[in-house]
Amino acid sequence: MLSEEVIQLLNEKADQYNHPRFIEDDPVQVPHLFSTLENIEISGFLTATIAWGQRKMIIRSAMRLMELMDNNPFDFIMNASGRDVSIFECFMHRTFNYEDCKYFIRSIRHLYQNYGGLRGIFENIYHKTGSIKQSLMGFRKFFFESDHLRRTEKHIADVSRNASAKRLNMFLRWMVRRDNRGVDFGLWDRIDPSDLYIPLDIHTGTIARQLNLLKRKQNDWKAVEQLTTVLRQLDPADPVKYDFALFGMGMYEDCEY
Repeated sequence: MLSEEVIQLLNEKADQYNHPRFIEDDPVQVPHLFSTLENIEISGFLTATIAWGQRKMIIRSAMRLMELMDNNPFDFIMNASGRDVSIFECFMHRTFNYEDCKYFIRSIRHLYQNYGGLRGIFENIYHKTGSIKQSLMGFRKFFFESDHLRRTEKHIADVSRNASAKRLNMFLRWMVRRDNRGVDFGLWDRIDPSDLYIPLDIHTGTIARQLNLLKRKQNDWKAVEQLTTVLRQLDPADPVKYDFALFGMGMYEDCEY
């Protein structure tokens, strides 16, 4: 049972950090550069894919990706020739390299040509199963149904093997949550925000444990389910709004709770 003090703190911090100011230092600024659905979701997906490491580096690398695609990722991906794709030979973010770029471009094009794009595939699986977990597993299956290097698989989390899927859950938060606060986009309206899962990373996990929201020590899928279950008790309709609170406290506030 959470204390009223903890509940009040979480609500206050969620309100504080779920604000357009949050965008300035966060990778979500990259999809905010665009206005069309396809460019927002593709730039968001690619940015989320490389979102590990220092945020300044993530943003710089994501901006570079957009520049290489002429700041029109949907048009580039749907029309790029082999020669066009070769410009990514100069790109690397940690372990995400040229070979990964080539496959991601090919696979994203395949999804738009055959499955209604990123939105279509996530929403269709969710509509059939009513489960975000099943949607994550199904998306991964479809994403890698073309020939690919085994090494590229590590860039899409496998929740069936207990991965926390922090980056995919963050991407879904961006696309699905709709609260008119100016941070998340709320463009995918066939997925219920109440079914989303918390994007669990070192910051959210640390604060969640300090506040006794999370007992499990590992940051894995079981911990994601455990923490999200608790957050759904606080706001059944929008549990992942508390990502702003937990991440904000962990990233910006130098104190123990």
